[in-house]
Amino acid sequence: MRTTVFSTPLLTPVLRGLALLILALIGWSTRGEPLAHQRCVLIGAPHTSNWDFPLMLLVVLKLKLRLFWMGKHTLFPFPFGWLMKWLGGIPINRSASHNVVNETVRQYAENDQLIILIPPEGTRSKVTRWKTGFYHIANNAEVPILLGYVDASKKEAGFADFFTPTGDLEKDMVEIRAFYANKRGLLAKNS
Repeated sequence: MRTTVFSTPLLTPVLRGLALLILALIGWSTRGEPLAHQRCVLIGAPHTSNWDFPLMLLVVLKLKLRLFWMGKHTLFPFPFGWLMKWLGGIPINRSASHNVVNETVRQYAENDQLIILIPPEGTRSKVTRWKTGFYHIANNAEVPILLGYVDASKKEAGFADFFTPTGDLEKDMVEIRAFYANKRGLLAKNS
């Protein structure tokens, strides 16, 4: 896998120190511990603001994760596309089917350690149903789902537990969504 902000020698430890300082200054705490074996699909919710991205970077740096994240391709414009990719971004064109699930499962098969962050809501707008690509990736790659979150009501962000998909999408989604029921995003979503 390519070098990112989370795996750049010399620079990553400096950025990690800055992340710790900034999180302390803004009064946010984190939940979670560095992972010994970094192989899972990390979901992050609720996704309500563009500020979720820098907050996520700070938390991920503090918790020493080496991850990639999926974002809409319009977040990668020239001349800044290289920066977004260095920040771990994988551009996804949502206007057409590009077999993202199968390609991502292939990446898990080829890499012993891989974490991909996927916002299951797929947008900052209020949604009633989450996109299920993250679930299919985890289930097909036989990796757990790590439940990452933002809870503005507690000024806390991080990750809680691993969830192992059973193959029963409807049942598993009810359990996953239940974890997020009391989490509040940075901005209230429109009804």
